Amino acid sequence: MLKKYPIIASVTKDDQLAKVLESDVTRVNLMTGHIGNLESIMGQLHQAGKQVYVHLEMVGGLGRDAHAVGYLAEKFKVDGIVTTKSNAVAAARQAGIKSIQRIFIIDTAALQTAVRMINSTQPDEVELMPGLMPRVIKELKSTIKQPLIVGGLIRYEKEIVEALDSGADYISIGDPSMWSGH
Repeated sequence: MLKKYPIIASVTKDDQLAKVLESDVTRVNLMTGHIGNLESIMGQLHQAGKQVYVHLEMVGGLGRDAHAVGYLAEKFKVDGIVTTKSNAVAAARQAGIKSIQRIFIIDTAALQTAVRMINSTQPDEVELMPGLMPRVIKELKSTIKQPLIVGGLIRYEKEIVEALDSGADYISIGDPSMWSGH
């Protein structure tokens, strides 16, 4: 049994839905489904007491503009969105929902660009991908004021501990066995 960690369930496949509903995690980043089944998925997750952040670029049939974000907020009562798009962060604020700005750091230039974008768009939280970079986690955490989520390629409890020790606030993970006890 894993120790209790601040885990966010990254649901990337439909067959993970039953597992996340049974889990103790309270937050879900939804990266599966489509506009046709989103109402059903959202209903189940909210009924189970989960906060749901819909990934704009990964749930099928969604646009990536302010109208799509507003529709998600109004029609599906999403708690927030996950996005790589700066304009969607602003749209979420306008729609009265939370936003997670997802960034991919592959080199120093990407890190500098990400920090400028975060300072400009002011998302509620930032998700750093991949999450296996302790030095980069420390550096990014020291330059932003938002809570920092790290995810991607994390497989072992020791990697969760290392990321948290480096300054991460939450760990986003897609392995249902890591959702227990949270």
